[in-house]
Amino acid sequence: MDDRTQTSTRLFGEAPPEFRADDRDQRIDVCPGIALWWIFLDHVPNNIGSWLTPRNYGFCDAAEIFMFLSGVTCALAYNRAREREGWSGMIGRSLRRGWDIYAAFLLLTLACAILVYLAGSDDLADGSNTRILLERPGATLAHAAMLQYRPVNTDVLPVFVIFHALFAPLLWLLLRAPNVTLGGSLLLYAFVHVFGWRVSAWPDGVWFFNPLGWQLLIVLGAWCVIEGGKFRPWMLSRSALVLAVLYIVFGFVLAQSWNVVPLVPQALKDLLFPLDKSNLSPIRLLHFLALAIVALRFIPHNWEGLSTPVLSCAKCCGQNSLPIYCVGVLLALASHLMLLDISAGPAMQIVVSFAGVLMMIVIAQLLNAISIKREPQPGRTSMGKAPPVR
Repeated sequence: MDDRTQTSTRLFGEAPPEFRADDRDQRIDVCPGIALWWIFLDHVPNNIGSWLTPRNYGFCDAAEIFMFLSGVTCALAYNRAREREGWSGMIGRSLRRGWDIYAAFLLLTLACAILVYLAGSDDLADGSNTRILLERPGATLAHAAMLQYRPVNTDVLPVFVIFHALFAPLLWLLLRAPNVTLGGSLLLYAFVHVFGWRVSAWPDGVWFFNPLGWQLLIVLGAWCVIEGGKFRPWMLSRSALVLAVLYIVFGFVLAQSWNVVPLVPQALKDLLFPLDKSNLSPIRLLHFLALAIVALRFIPHNWEGLSTPVLSCAKCCGQNSLPIYCVGVLLALASHLMLLDISAGPAMQIVVSFAGVLMMIVIAQLLNAISIKREPQPGRTSMGKAPPVR
């Protein structure tokens, strides 16, 4: 879902727009890997494991992290491709990646339908939004091919299809007028919330991840790589840290008031909740930015903890984000089925949570092992081609 090269720059524009090679920032792979674990835990309904994710401790969740870092990695990978192969080569890579995600989405849609059919569970069919696919396969698959129908938890993939297909003009604008491009993205985001602009879906409804709103995080991630270095001193300043911490504490208090015990007036909760995730609520956006400032301040790119076994497993998952995301969706469905048919108790929730994350790690490591075997041996050429953007 996000592309990487063997060499890249650090987060938040620590290198100039020409993206000179530098020590790879491990945070670029570790953070998406952790986000994939969180997304899986959140996708299992009524799961005690979701208390390990940020969803219950503030306004935003792993989706914001994943979207933002996808913008970062796309900017890094595609500009490196542009430098090696020109704009035509870069466009070809972005379109091929968009096609890969599109094909993965269609295959995942079929896999979800097969899993639900084999399970024979009406509750799972309704909860996964696959009943209509089983009852009207022809029309449903046609609309899935047009990105208008999506089983539950697959909504993010069509969004990435669009963003990869359109990333070439976005990169062109960012390299020439980064601040103007970001301003245009902010303006579109504002129009979404002022005028209610949405993208329709089938059979009735709208895209859960409205691309007109969520595009801001993709653009912001790419902008941080290209232009963010100029704002880095402010982001690392004490004032920014204090504001970020205060907002995180504010979000924590409200989240606990919503989930556990009443801590704030009901009128304030009614004003803020439920948060509009579909259009990326400004409250969610600010919470993500606050978390990013704190993380940037306290987790440097050369932090030794990034090499610990647990975070190395997260890195492995982050390096294979598209297949691991798809696996996570299927594991969430299987876990839901187990909770419905076997037991919905806390013990079973812990088992399916741990087993699901472990399976994601094992599959990611297998994919990395296969990739290493396919790489050319030292001293051998690769038909004169540059290293692939993976």
